[in-house]
Amino acid sequence: MLNPQRSLSELPKMSGPSQAERAVLEEEFNWLLKEEVHAVLKQLQDILKEASRRFSIPTPGLESQLKQENFILGSSTMDQVKGVLTLQGEALTQADINLKTAKSNHVMHFTFRDDKQWKLQQIQDARNHVNQALQLLSGRDESCHFKTGAEVNKLMDAVMLQLTRARNRLTTPAAMTLPELATSGLMKMFTPPMPGDVMVNFYINLSKLCLTVYQLHTMQPNTTKNFRPSGSSVLHNPGAMFELNNAKFEVSQVHKVECVVPWLNNTLVFFTISLQLCQQLKDKISVFSSFWNYRPF
Repeated sequence: MLNPQRSLSELPKMSGPSQAERAVLEEEFNWLLKEEVHAVLKQLQDILKEASRRFSIPTPGLESQLKQENFILGSSTMDQVKGVLTLQGEALTQADINLKTAKSNHVMHFTFRDDKQWKLQQIQDARNHVNQALQLLSGRDESCHFKTGAEVNKLMDAVMLQLTRARNRLTTPAAMTLPELATSGLMKMFTPPMPGDVMVNFYINLSKLCLTVYQLHTMQPNTTKNFRPSGSSVLHNPGAMFELNNAKFEVSQVHKVECVVPWLNNTLVFFTISLQLCQQLKDKISVFSSFWNYRPF
């Protein structure tokens, strides 16, 4: 047992790396900066270019570069809403939706107008973050010499920030108020026009493309029901209320259907792999730094 009266100077000193060991470590660290860092950067660029290609915007006259894909919307719990969505990169180029009303069991049919496309903001934002990450990596070929681990860490932190933001845009749909949904440009996309008691919203959740349909009823001006307008939410529940143009509405029914988009799933995997590569490189640099910063008692 240590004698508490002994001073630190009397304790056995832990030996740090010898001069020879430090020389070997320095040689290995220089190899890391010169060779392995660039190998990781090249791997990151290849992965992110593939991810960016999937987000690409169709070039006028060359639309075949990015194929249109049809996805069938479905739900295991209800059949009030059915439809087919056509996705091309970030754009919904067509939507064919059937809505069965609860009261009359009548089926209403809506499609996008021929002159309209709906851009999915989440995919746009994710693409922009991927491209910013690629810009950070561009020009960092083998002719670029990193002199310190701090330089590499700074670059990795910047790339990881963009990749995290890109991933978050696909995993975290934007919350919206009901008046924002009611006045959204999406409501002007359809033919025939959506009736005033129906609202829709499209969004991405992980690898799924989701459609939510809200059926509303107008609240009577003299109603005794306590009116409490709802705040922002990704998905509003039945009973949610809002006011628009001096009229008050309540959500009577909510229908959510979705479809899996395989390339979105692949893109999320690319983000995970890229973030792991960045962190592994930072961890290796941290190991060397712990030796340089070692101070024996």
